[in-house]
Amino acid sequence: MYLSPCGVKCKECPLAEKCGGTCHDLAGAPFYVKDFGLEVCPIYDCAVNKRGLETCATCDELPCQIYSDWRDPEMTDQAHLDSITERVKTLKASLVAR
Repeated sequence: MYLSPCGVKCKECPLAEKCGGTCHDLAGAPFYVKDFGLEVCPIYDCAVNKRGLETCATCDELPCQIYSDWRDPEMTDQAHLDSITERVKTLKASLVAR
């Protein structure tokens, strides 16, 4: 299973085919970041580019403000919170699986 830095299971993501690769393959620039006027996903940028981590799993600030701020505008507040909770759970589980 490939796990993105933010905890998305790429193979289970409904947008996986549209991305054209994993976050690491795309250097943190999946297709949708340009829609927000960005060059790279803020979570990827923080975890990988700035902190040198593979994922946010080992970050002491997980989940940080970036998780709250970086969201799909079509999601409800509750769906966004549920998404964060699920991704954090997935990231923490990835540490146990090692």
